[in-house]
Amino acid sequence: MTAEPRPLHDEPVEAELESTEIGYHGYIWDVRRDTFRLNDSSITREYLDHTGAVAILALDEHDRVLLINQYRHPVRARLWEIPAGLLDITAEHPLDAAKRELAEEADVEAREWAVLSEFYTSPGASDEAIRIYLARDIHARPERFDREDEEAGIEKRWVSLDEIADAVRARAVQNPSLVNGVLSAFVARERGWNGLGPADADWPRLRQRGAAE
Repeated sequence: MTAEPRPLHDEPVEAELESTEIGYHGYIWDVRRDTFRLNDSSITREYLDHTGAVAILALDEHDRVLLINQYRHPVRARLWEIPAGLLDITAEHPLDAAKRELAEEADVEAREWAVLSEFYTSPGASDEAIRIYLARDIHARPERFDREDEEAGIEKRWVSLDEIADAVRARAVQNPSLVNGVLSAFVARERGWNGLGPADADWPRLRQRGAAE
């Protein structure tokens, strides 16, 4: 009799850690060097020691998504994105961070929140985990934030979910939070928005500096 396959989900593993150190201390994040035992071998790996982040797919009553456009220096391009930001305030809950980032980057607030998706950005090179929130019942803030550096040049645009999904499939937009959030929202809408997580759901995959307890 053939055994039933295991449920499809990632499985946490605590490899025996032999040593850990900060190989490079950066302005925003660090590079960590770990030596650990796995499969009877001692392995050393360096990776980006990240704070973790949140992103927000803000959807209005017409199924339009709030996009922002800003310059990203590592890829030398202006990218269409959804509002997002680091979990770099000690003890700040991810939901509070998402509300703050939506206000700071887009000058809007939302009355309805849910967890849409979570993902690792590059698990072979970084421990960065991102949670994407779905924000609905959007309204403008009474005051605008003063933005600096790259954010000073932010352009905002409301675009239909269908149009952005087409842009993702055409490889016209590349930001991973945008791609993940848009495809997740597209599927969730097709299923009547069933399966969304509560806004205050636990986040066991988040182990980075700045994670809320």
